[in-house]
Order: sequence, then structure tokens, then C-alpha cells
Amino acid sequence: MLLIKLSRYEFRRFIRYLFGMLILALGSVVAIKSGLGVSPITSLPFGITNVTNISIGTASAILYSSYVGIQFVILKRDFKKLQLLQIVFAILFGSIVNFFNGINEGKTKFIKKTIRGGQSVDYPGNIIIIGDINSGAEVSAGGNIIVLGSIKGHVRAGIGGNKKSIIAAFFMQPELMQISDVLTISPDDGLKPSYPEVAKIKDGYIVVEPYLPNKYIY
Repeated sequence: MLLIKLSRYEFRRFIRYLFGMLILALGSVVAIKSGLGVSPITSLPFGITNVTNISIGTASAILYSSYVGIQFVILKRDFKKLQLLQIVFAILFGSIVNFFNGINEGKTKFIKKTIRGGQSVDYPGNIIIIGDINSGAEVSAGGNIIVLGSIKGHVRAGIGGNKKSIIAAFFMQPELMQISDVLTISPDDGLKPSYPEVAKIKDGYIVVEPYLPNKYIY
């Protein structure tokens, strides 16, 4: 077991280090949510997140911990046990990133009414509507949009770059649908499924699937 006794001076340095890590993690998440790109420190974890189901914080922790193994191979005898603390800090950094990245998604606004044409709703977290979104209405969310009714207006989820956001409704016929920076409109074939559907990004496109695959299709 690695036990370290810190002097008062070293303890202050340790606190400053943690504070810097906190700012670094927050800055990384803010850059991601801006939708303008990512910081250099999160570019590779962000890429891993986009092709897997691993959260960006977990991807960061795994990647940065693997760097310690690379250091061990390069330094060999010069590698010190104290440097193993980097793994602990990598896991801590990843946890902080996941925490900040989940703040917007964790907040949910409940709306118990129909959003009528000409009205608009904008919220940084999730939106759950017990009602409909009528034609001409607009609803935008930083997270997911769940409608216990029909969607016939404009809906935008994942505003800020969250490509994992979804849009779900009992009846989905939107005039315009957007998830993150991907846009689509309803087809003009007149087909109107009688089962709940979920829209999400898959392979760079918005796809609409039954809420529970194979359950409503006979």
C-alpha cells in the first residue's frame, strides 16, 4: 500500500493541483458543450466516445491511465512508485468530467400542457411534455425531449453538441427535427405509425425507431 505523508507546504500544493484539475475538467466540458470543437486534452477521448458507448469521462480515465504504462516502458528503472498516483488522478479527472458533462442532462423540465403554434420552449436540460407540440411550435433542449403526445412542430434536442440525446413521442410527425447539429424533416409519404417512436443519431444520420424494437411491429 502506497502511503504518503505530506507536509503543510506539500498539502497546499496538492490542493492547488486538485483545484487546477477541477478547472481543467470544467473547461473541457464547456468546450465540448459549445459545439465549436473540443480542447486538445479531450480530443482523443471525445473521438473514442463518438464511436463507442463509453462516456467521455471514462474514456479519459482509461486513456490517461494507459499513459502511465507507456511511461513505465520508457523510463524503466527511473519510473518511481509515486508516479502511480497519476492513475488515481486520471480516474478522478474522468469522474469530474462525467459529473460536469451530466449536469445539463440531469436537469429535467416537466411541462403539463400542449405547446401551441407560435409558442416556443427552450431549456438547457431534458424536457418532458405531457401534451402535444403543435404545428408551428418550437421546442429546444440541451438534453432529451420526451413527449407524451404528438410532435408536429419543430423539435431540437442536444443543443450544444450532445449527439447522444434522443427525441421520443407517442406520435412523431415533426415539421423539423434536429439532434445536435444533424437536421431532418418528416417524409411526405403520409405513413403514420400507431406506436411510440424514438429518434436518435446513428452513423451520422437521424433514425427513427419503435420505442421498443419488434414490440409494435407484427
